[in-house]
Amino acid sequence: METISVAELHKLGDNITLIDVREPDEVAEVRIPFAKVIPLSEIADRIDEVPAEGAYIMCHAGGRSARTVDFLERYGKQATNVDGGIAAWESEGFPVERG
Repeated sequence: METISVAELHKLGDNITLIDVREPDEVAEVRIPFAKVIPLSEIADRIDEVPAEGAYIMCHAGGRSARTVDFLERYGKQATNVDGGIAAWESEGFPVERG
């Protein structure tokens, strides 16, 4: 499984496909402005929304996103786990939206 640190992800800018697999109540608290939200509970039904050429997958700390990457790879999708998730992103001081 490919992984990327939040610092490396931040350097890529917002012209990437970043998918947040947290649930809506979590996303409502804090989120990355350019991330697309597809909750883990919906990923199987919405797999066609994940580009075949690749996406970065994020959750709160990295566990759910790792499971999502495993799932996507089984279906031939390129996916990279964001190590540390939104918690690491926020602790680095990178931009987030709240509320």
